Amino acid sequence: MLQTLLDFWKQDEITAPNFSAWNTTPPRDAQTHPFPSDLPALLREALSTRSIDRLYSHQLSAWINSRAKKNIILATSTASGKTLAYNLPVLSALIENNDSRALYLFPTKALAQDQLSVLNEQLSVLRPLITDNLFLTTGIYDGDTPQSHRSSIRKNARIVLSNPDMLHTGILPHHSNWSDFFSSLKFIVVDEAHTYRGVFGSHVANVIRRLKRVADFYGAHPQFILASATIGNPKELAENLIEEEFELIDNDGSSRGERHFIIYNPPVTDSALGLRKSSLLESVRLANDLLAHNVQSVIFARTRRSVEIILTYLQGNHPQSLIENRKSQIVNQIRGYRSGYLPIQRREIEQGLRDGSVKTVVATNALELGIDIGGLGAAILVGYPGTIASARQQSGRAGRGDEPAVSVLVASPNPLDQFLAHHPEYFFGRSPEQALVNPNHLLILLEHLRCAMFELPFQKGDGFGSISDELLDEYLEFLVVNQDAHFSNEKYYWMKDSYPAANISLRSASAQSIVLQSLTEDGRPLTIGTVDGESAAWMVHPGAIYMHEGQQYFVQDFNLEHQLAQLIPVGLDYYTEAQRSSEIEVLSTSAQSAIPGGGKSYGEIQVTTQVVGFKKLRWFTYENLGEEILDMPPSELQTTGYWLSLSEETVSHLRGAGSWSNDPNNYGSDWSKIRDRVRARDQYKCQVCGAVESGRQHDVHHKIPFRAFVRDDVLDREQANRLENLTTLCPGCHKKVEQNVRIRSGLAGLGFVLGNLAPLFLMCDPRDLGIHTNPSWSAVNGLPSVVLYDHVPAGIGFSQKLFEIHDELIQRALELVGACECEDGCPSCVGPGGENGIGGKVETLEILRNLQ
Repeated sequence: MLQTLLDFWKQDEITAPNFSAWNTTPPRDAQTHPFPSDLPALLREALSTRSIDRLYSHQLSAWINSRAKKNIILATSTASGKTLAYNLPVLSALIENNDSRALYLFPTKALAQDQLSVLNEQLSVLRPLITDNLFLTTGIYDGDTPQSHRSSIRKNARIVLSNPDMLHTGILPHHSNWSDFFSSLKFIVVDEAHTYRGVFGSHVANVIRRLKRVADFYGAHPQFILASATIGNPKELAENLIEEEFELIDNDGSSRGERHFIIYNPPVTDSALGLRKSSLLESVRLANDLLAHNVQSVIFARTRRSVEIILTYLQGNHPQSLIENRKSQIVNQIRGYRSGYLPIQRREIEQGLRDGSVKTVVATNALELGIDIGGLGAAILVGYPGTIASARQQSGRAGRGDEPAVSVLVASPNPLDQFLAHHPEYFFGRSPEQALVNPNHLLILLEHLRCAMFELPFQKGDGFGSISDELLDEYLEFLVVNQDAHFSNEKYYWMKDSYPAANISLRSASAQSIVLQSLTEDGRPLTIGTVDGESAAWMVHPGAIYMHEGQQYFVQDFNLEHQLAQLIPVGLDYYTEAQRSSEIEVLSTSAQSAIPGGGKSYGEIQVTTQVVGFKKLRWFTYENLGEEILDMPPSELQTTGYWLSLSEETVSHLRGAGSWSNDPNNYGSDWSKIRDRVRARDQYKCQVCGAVESGRQHDVHHKIPFRAFVRDDVLDREQANRLENLTTLCPGCHKKVEQNVRIRSGLAGLGFVLGNLAPLFLMCDPRDLGIHTNPSWSAVNGLPSVVLYDHVPAGIGFSQKLFEIHDELIQRALELVGACECEDGCPSCVGPGGENGIGGKVETLEILRNLQ
């Protein structure tokens, strides 16, 4: 049925023209080898009962290196047998020594539950072959583990499955309860290691430091096995996370059927504005085709809200062939899968996918990781998931053994999606992404030193990861001065009553958090979650729409002093987007270099940011329903940044070529008279805050931007300066309004495209980067500049990487903007038109050419 559908798509006039890439990978035979001679007889027999009589080449490599006491990282494709590759050496150790223990770490609780089922299935084959069942004991130890079960798991489980968060808060601080386990710990398995990057990865690296320190206290020196999706630097990531040497195992020997990877770019509906059909609705159409052809499929959406919307469309607009079935049957064949669903619902859906009763599942990335759902016929990715590793993981869910399968990436208007639609080699070649971690990030490190000291005192001369003895002493002395620690008899002791791990989230570098509080139906306070202090001002400002588990909340009040935001549940057709004003000061420059057209640098910076207002944007159409002004307190962020500045010669060249729009507007010779009339009409009061003129005259602002009245290179000042298009604003409100509608010059367009492309090379979320453009930045002698900075206190390493890949970033930006089909700027290249009414595409292209 799949081949019939693929043939139909290739001929369909509605579908075929929108395929920007169609890559077919031929079937691949397995590369197998006989069992190694030192594989225990029990494991040989158990594998034989499951009709396994040979190992894939990467499984054999994993066995050989593990038996040689080497740490290994497996980096092979989805469903290639990585689980068996790490289970074999672990089970062998358990067979050979009845005291041996192992710890398995998974990034999510759902994945741990799934892997426990897989492990128990493998172990069940061994049970009839041995007399002592004790070594088969396994157990999950996480936040959902009942208290009544925990003591038994600590005492009896030979393999404990958990996650970094539970290890951080529930195991290491109470290690004395785990003394038997830690003293016999032989293996630590870290699955889905590619997810441990950025802030989360930097936290986890410090949790691993603490884990190794506690194990060492009990005399154990465990061996590590990591498993990862294909990324650009798996060996480097493993060695940065664990701080030990690793052997890379990437000789994937698994078999694979024919695989199709299609990039589908929805058709353009407005060529002038560069607008395309909704990627969400086009995905629904393609999913209905799959359902009509009886192809079992998964649809990956980026947000929980999108999952529910797609699910509603699919369940309500099912193919004609299914009408004869009852509605309940249709609903059961098309299911959703995301956080917020009960575990029993998830297990039911997973089983339905395995036995075929569920035909289509719509999911967030909760299904991206290695949860066993069998092999599906197709995967649809609604928008680029953020990293190529994730895209490959999601597409890898399609494929039933040697059967053919198809994956379709439906591109959104985002510049990253459009870049990949025009450069499909990024999917089909080696991943360009580098997973970055910084275990010595100062704020993160200090938090974990507190946790480590709570767990065990620091003896003078003790180490902690790769930190030098001198630097560690300096940090420990800081904790003494801060009255966190006490130094006595050559040891540093934790001296506070508090339990430090409980207040540290592994997902944030900010120690402060804001509590989000709503009310129950009977009026009782209900805490629905928290946000970190760095994000609170733009996520939960007054009037913001906050999303939590598919529910919209309206922020009624935000009290920074009490670290509390008051929310009420709502159901609105819009979301909010905070408008921020930023000022950046350079504290120190780590490196700088001349480049064509200017210079590039990176170093320490201080970012002062103030949320000055917000937009109300309609879902999916992005229509601006209005803007409101805010006066939030400014926040300061000391971090690292990368910046490029245009030289004076470049600006002169751009100005001479008519490609520079950062010069002042000329409102006409009668502008002063018009201003006076408007101010008098408005009774010399600010039309936003009501302030009356005092000393300095108020400003007069164009509601529709002045430069929006340029037609065919002719400016219609008379229309622009109509009284109904003008309003009186005090200087403060005028500045905020201007910040809300920033000029979309070529410089701003450059910042937009660079900021949206950079995550592709950094393997980070776009929200991990801040973007700032300034046509006359005082920090570089008034030169026009674009700054990209780490949205993490003290930085995480992104800025240095951007400095290093500057040339490729500029080249790719030029390719993206040049290939975009819009006339002069759109969300897919330099951003939509701003205050001057144009998109700035021509200017951005000219700047990029000058930077080549």
